[in-house]
Amino acid sequence: MIDGTKAWVTDAGEADCYVVMCRTGEDRTRGISALLVPADTPGLTIASPERKMGLWASPTRQLVFDGARVPARNLLAEEGQGFTVAMSALDGGRLGIAACAVGLADAALGTAVAYAREREQFGRPIGEFQGVGFLLADMATGVEAARALTYEAADRRDLGLPFSRLASMAKLTATDTAMRVTTDAVQVLGGNGYTRDYPVERWFREAKVLQILEGTNQVQRMVIARDLLRPPRP
Repeated sequence: MIDGTKAWVTDAGEADCYVVMCRTGEDRTRGISALLVPADTPGLTIASPERKMGLWASPTRQLVFDGARVPARNLLAEEGQGFTVAMSALDGGRLGIAACAVGLADAALGTAVAYAREREQFGRPIGEFQGVGFLLADMATGVEAARALTYEAADRRDLGLPFSRLASMAKLTATDTAMRVTTDAVQVLGGNGYTRDYPVERWFREAKVLQILEGTNQVQRMVIARDLLRPPRP
């Protein structure tokens, strides 16, 4: 029987079933199990959608469990292995968020470059002004650096090599870059960038949540530092 509330569930209310990590024992980590819970389970209710700044196409709600009975056959892996299941998914999830951030930043850069070529002030394109040109150069450099780090982490994963630290680095770098690049893209477009007539205002709003998903970027720094400070393996 499950009691409790899980917040910030992506696509809650749309999915047919949910993977739920719940406590089935006293141990801090080995007391957590993973269960597959059908959406129509008695005792499970779906709260109203969160009113988010971005990601409007993906509803986010709370799952509220009140005496929800789930049979033991719905266990994923063995009892007490839920924490391991969750942790094994995080590194791959962080790579996914990093890839999203690179694509988002690249789209914002492309829009800003195109606008800077076409928009004229004082008889010439605004991209020819050093203040705008240098901004675009920094944006492009950040995007390529984030892309390279994300590819490197993904390559290590594909090769079966340890990639946890690089996954956190990629997520941290790519999402911070996306936030910075989308902010600068709005700046390049000026007043137009602040309107819904151009896509950069949406990308600006979408970029923020990428710094929060799959572990905040402060958590990524903790993961990276902890890995760096581990004693060397013999």
